[in-house]
Amino acid sequence: MTILIDPPFWPAHGRLWSHLVSDASYDELHEFAARLGVPGRGFDHDHYDIPQERYDAVVAAGAVPVKGTELIRRLIASGLRVPERDRRDR
Repeated sequence: MTILIDPPFWPAHGRLWSHLVSDASYDELHEFAARLGVPGRGFDHDHYDIPQERYDAVVAAGAVPVKGTELIRRLIASGLRVPERDRRDR
């Protein structure tokens, strides 16, 4: 069970964002995010959006930094990835 984070690369709202995921369970992901005070509104179907300025603190708290391609590969392999087609319905 691992919490993963990709580098801040995704632009939105005037800043760059990372994705925080679990390769094991949403419960693990939500517990990790709650310990760091990440607001629930940051959860987007299968990941939390983390602003660039919090990246180092999230890694220091135990998230494993990986490339975005590795993060997606492991999220899909875990069965926790929500496909794009299902995101529109939520």
